[in-house]
Amino acid sequence: MSCQKGSTVRTRPQKYKNRSVFKNSLHDTSQKTKSINSTHISHVCQRCKEIIEWKIRYKKYKPLTQPKKCVKCEQKTVKRAYHIMCDPCGQKLGVCSKCDKSKEVIEAPPSEKEQFQLDEEMKEMLKSLPERKRRTFLRYMNKSKEEEKTDQKDDILKKLNELKVNEEEEDDDEEDDDDDFSE
Repeated sequence: MSCQKGSTVRTRPQKYKNRSVFKNSLHDTSQKTKSINSTHISHVCQRCKEIIEWKIRYKKYKPLTQPKKCVKCEQKTVKRAYHIMCDPCGQKLGVCSKCDKSKEVIEAPPSEKEQFQLDEEMKEMLKSLPERKRRTFLRYMNKSKEEEKTDQKDDILKKLNELKVNEEEEDDDEEDDDDDFSE
């Protein structure tokens, strides 16, 4: 800004321009930096998530060394930096663990063990379907991946259950038809 009184209009472009993007792990390859970069942000609203991601990206994130006190249950259970309440209290109340506002909260992705278990269950359910239903379901999954739905997991399970119900109904119909011929 100019030092001229009352003027808020800049007449020149900015002097120093960034030629490359800032990388927080460019010169610092310590274990602490690696653990901060691999941190999963969850149980917070979208705005708080973006704030914490910015802090991580520009090396402003300071992890906790000791657990903090939760504002709801008053136990030392807050293990994440910048949060004011523990995850169980935030989930129970349905609020953001950082800003304590009742907005849409982002859940944590399943761990590797949980993901493996879900994949195994999905394979077992697919094996139980007949070929025609299985192919219908696989087409539906490919279509949903292309559209990149946010509630993909719920939609896939719903579709799979619909196909199972339809399969059971068709089996009942076939048994009824067989009974008609035997009479």
